[in-house]
Amino acid sequence: MDHPITSPLLPGAAGASNLILALPKGRILKEVQPLLAAAGLVPGGDFHDEDSRHLRFPTNHAGLDVVRVRPFDVATFVAHGGAQIGICGADVLMEFDYPEIYAPLDLGVGRCRVSVAGPIDDPIAEEVSRWSRVTVATKYPGIARRHFAARGVQAEIVHLNGAMELAPSLGLSRLIVDLVQTGSTLKANGLVEREVIAQVTSRLIVNRTALKTEPELIGAWLARFREALSA
Repeated sequence: MDHPITSPLLPGAAGASNLILALPKGRILKEVQPLLAAAGLVPGGDFHDEDSRHLRFPTNHAGLDVVRVRPFDVATFVAHGGAQIGICGADVLMEFDYPEIYAPLDLGVGRCRVSVAGPIDDPIAEEVSRWSRVTVATKYPGIARRHFAARGVQAEIVHLNGAMELAPSLGLSRLIVDLVQTGSTLKANGLVEREVIAQVTSRLIVNRTALKTEPELIGAWLARFREALSA
């Protein structure tokens, strides 16, 4: 796809302001790279070296750099203006609910779900709505509390950043709330998916203030990504 960069309305044109695009490390980054290419965006330097210690990289557009950060941190960078554009999962947006973030595009990558899971040999785990409280291991305390509160259940959160699947067998929690893609990790650890809280895909997000102050510049990138998605 040919993307001329000489128009004053396009990122990278002479006189354009510098923008930062925050990208998530890991699986989503691999899935989103074809979309970046379709949008005419090519990160430079050693961006494709997973062992690189660099975090900020130039691109083929002089007015745009990319930063590579943890998925949970993408929304924080964009919400606080460290980056003007970003790509992150809908799970992150649900957890933090930043009012400063506008999420205009569903990129359709990184498909998974936020689910409640518990031990396969715990039959009453299906009757959570009858409980008054439950211990839940998760890296999504906000999502978990809201989900169980809507059912009249108080969730006591054990906040973990990984290995949630170990928590029930080690007595840390009765249930877990975590991302599920295939369910194979749950099965391998004696757990079963009890309830899907939300389906998740990755979104293109924008800082609302940046969109107001640089509407043409950021709007041009939004148009590129829309075009790439339609193609």
